[in-house]
Amino acid sequence: MSLCNRCLKGSIVDLKFGERLWGYCGTCVSFNVLDKGFVSLIDFCGGDQMVVRAARISYGKESKGAEQDRKLINYMMKHKHGTPFEHSLFVFHVKAPIFVARQWFRHRIGSFNEISGRYVEYQEEFYIPKSLRAPDTKNKQGSVQAEFSNEQELIRLFADSISSSFRVYKTLVDSGVAREIARAVLPLSLYTQFYWSVNPRSLMNFISLRTSEDAQYEIREYAERITFFVKDKMPWTFSAFIEFGFEDGKNKFIDSLKSQINKKS
Repeated sequence: MSLCNRCLKGSIVDLKFGERLWGYCGTCVSFNVLDKGFVSLIDFCGGDQMVVRAARISYGKESKGAEQDRKLINYMMKHKHGTPFEHSLFVFHVKAPIFVARQWFRHRIGSFNEISGRYVEYQEEFYIPKSLRAPDTKNKQGSVQAEFSNEQELIRLFADSISSSFRVYKTLVDSGVAREIARAVLPLSLYTQFYWSVNPRSLMNFISLRTSEDAQYEIREYAERITFFVKDKMPWTFSAFIEFGFEDGKNKFIDSLKSQINKKS
């Protein structure tokens, strides 16, 4: 049985979401991501009814019943009325490689608190890709799957370089060098951890951008799993988001979810 990367209690089960099959831990409400990472929903408040209440306060009213409330959410999503979706809150605990975290932190409408290498000594936890990618000739910032005749040798060089940097880091720390200086030798594949508090409107923007095919594979892995938590906690908002938030054919992951929803309906 696979271990949960967060609680390490071995309670991982396969959870199917659309066409994806992910390792999920019900004990700590967490998905394993990449080789050592995770994303966990640790707190939530609000929900679909909060969206409705925030919208109807304009008229001094609240709920009009489930059918009318859901129609209102669909209407607001379709016509880009975004502010009512800012009144709920998701709080995530994330463990990701530093290069993923730095992309993540560019989504500034949210709050982040990250583990500090000044206060704690880093563990030997680094992301090692299972396969390598080549530059995308059609997208200068992207990459595509490719075949390398010496791929295993290149991955070994990748891992050896990381191991060497960590040995230097440990030598510096053990010799009395301050952690804030010693950490500078460590590579971007080092795993970091952070809390992310974010409202649904900003979260949907994150999902739109980071589940796209032109987003980097590693952050897509996190963004896709986060989509599950939106569906679980705010099903009306999620359904409207899938229906009206994307152009058909522009996002394969979202298109697969839309297809699943249409089959059930």
